[in-house]
Amino acid sequence: MSNPVYLALDVPQLEAAKALLGKVKSHIGGVKLGLEFFCAHGSHGVHEIAHLGLPIFLDLKFHDIPNTVAAAMQAIHVYEPAIVTVHASGGRAMMEDAKAAAAEGCKVVAVTTLTSLDANDLTATGVYGSAETQVMRLAELAHAAGLDGVVCSGQEVGFVKKAWKDGYFVVPGLRPSGNGTGDQKRVVTPRQARDNGASVLVIGRPISRAEDPEAAARAIEATL
Repeated sequence: MSNPVYLALDVPQLEAAKALLGKVKSHIGGVKLGLEFFCAHGSHGVHEIAHLGLPIFLDLKFHDIPNTVAAAMQAIHVYEPAIVTVHASGGRAMMEDAKAAAAEGCKVVAVTTLTSLDANDLTATGVYGSAETQVMRLAELAHAAGLDGVVCSGQEVGFVKKAWKDGYFVVPGLRPSGNGTGDQKRVVTPRQARDNGASVLVIGRPISRAEDPEAAARAIEATL
């Protein structure tokens, strides 16, 4: 991939989302459409963005019983996504069925530990140990289930890559130098994530909420 940046296009107005994408599309490699976008704009919105010609990362984080997730994976074939997410904590059988039901060529990646969580947050949910330990545990499970890769923070991607050399690694929660972390806790810069082994860099607010989104996207691209 010449440009690993996927813009997280969580914009509540569809026309504004299309306008934003029009400004920055020459400086990104794809578009991530998550729950906020999908709930606001549905199937029509996904198709409208797909018409603009960039690969679509459909970040719906499926997490349910295996049969339901497999049916959901089949239902989204119509969007022709390049990447789809499921939650690794859904278990091996769920991940196996998700991969089996995915369209040919679609990469299915498992969310390990959200970048908004740290060790204290994990403990509160009954998961003990560091975020790194939990990420590695779930990455091993995703690998065993036959998935293409995982979603993890830039702080863990290097460790995961050592154990899964041919994996596909999606890294969100990135903040260019000088940007605040917001609600993210385990953050690195886009360049650090890339150097650590990230395949895809998911970047949202540092571009979408910048005073000049095109300049922000161009500046990030230049660091890579």
